[in-house]
Amino acid sequence: MLKIGVLGVGHLGKIHLNCLSMIDELFEVVGFYDPEDTHAAEAVERFGVPRFQDLDQLLDLVDVVDIVTPTITHFELAAKAMRKGKHLFIEKPVTHTLAQAEALIELQRELGLVVQIGHVERFNPALLSLNGLSMRPMFIEAHRLSLFNPRGTDVSVVLDLMIHDLDIVLSVVDSEVVSIHASGVPVVSETPDICNARLEFANGCVANLTASRISLKQMRKVRLFQKDAYISLDLLEKQAQVIRLFDHPTASAAGNGQMLELPTSNGTKWMSVEMPAIEQVNAIKMELETFGQSILQNTPAKVPLADGYEALKLAEWISRDLQERETRFKESGITF
Repeated sequence: MLKIGVLGVGHLGKIHLNCLSMIDELFEVVGFYDPEDTHAAEAVERFGVPRFQDLDQLLDLVDVVDIVTPTITHFELAAKAMRKGKHLFIEKPVTHTLAQAEALIELQRELGLVVQIGHVERFNPALLSLNGLSMRPMFIEAHRLSLFNPRGTDVSVVLDLMIHDLDIVLSVVDSEVVSIHASGVPVVSETPDICNARLEFANGCVANLTASRISLKQMRKVRLFQKDAYISLDLLEKQAQVIRLFDHPTASAAGNGQMLELPTSNGTKWMSVEMPAIEQVNAIKMELETFGQSILQNTPAKVPLADGYEALKLAEWISRDLQERETRFKESGITF
C-alpha cells in the first residue's frame, strides 16, 4: 500500500482523487495540498480527504505525490518532493520549460525514483486496441478540436491540446524529428488558440497535426498510413479501424472483420476491414494504477519522465517556430 498526497484539487485534481479512491488496494490518500480555499473546501466535502496547508507536512507523511497543479508550478513542487525521496506522478506538460524538465531528469538519475507523466491518451481504449499491431507509419494526420474553455488558456493550444498528439506520434514513430513547420493564430487569448504543425522525421515519416480550442464541435482523431495498413482512431468515441491489403483472401487476414475485392492496375487485391475489440477502461484510473504497480514492482513507468521531456521538446520547438513566423510577418508590416 502506497501512501499518496495530491497536490492541486481543481477540476482535474478532483478527478484524480475520485480515481484514487477506486484503487484503494494500491493507494491510501493521506491528504491534499491546495492553497485555493474554494477548491479545497469542495474536495474536503466531496471526498472527506484531509487538507494540508503545510506542504512539507504532507510530503513527510507520504511515499508518493500526484501533481495536478498549473504547469507553471510543476517544477518547484516536483523538485521539492523528489528531494524528499517521493515517487511522482506529474500531469502533462511535465514542466513549464525544457530546462526545468532536464533538471528533473537529473534529479531522477541521482535519486532513482519512479516518475510518470500524465499523457493520458496512451491509455485511451482506441489506442490500446492496437497493442500487438506492427506500427510503421509513414504519414500521420491528427485533429484535436475542442470547445473554448478558459481553464486551459494559461498556455498556448500547443501545450494545452496538441501535446497529447505529439506524445502519441512519438510513441509510434521510431525516428528523430528533423524539421518542423508550424502556423497558429491567437483568437480569444494571448497565445495561439489554433495551430497546425508539420513534423518531418529522419526515416521519411511526416505527421500533420492540427489543434484548436475555439471549435464548434469536439474532435480527437488520428489517422496513420503505412505500407501495409491504414489505421483510423477516434479517441473521443473510443473506436479503431484497421484496413489492410492482401494478395489473396484469407480468413486469418480478415480477423474479426471482412474481406472486400479491390481491382487495381496490378491485379485484384483483397482489402481487410477490421474493427479491433475495444475494452472500455477509465484511462486516468488506469494510468494511476500502472504508476502504482511500477513503484511496487520496481519496473519502468509506462510513460516515463523522458517521454514527457521529448513531448515538451517538440512543443517548445513548435512554439519557437510560431514565434519566429509571427516576428517575420510583423517585420513585413503584417499583424495577426
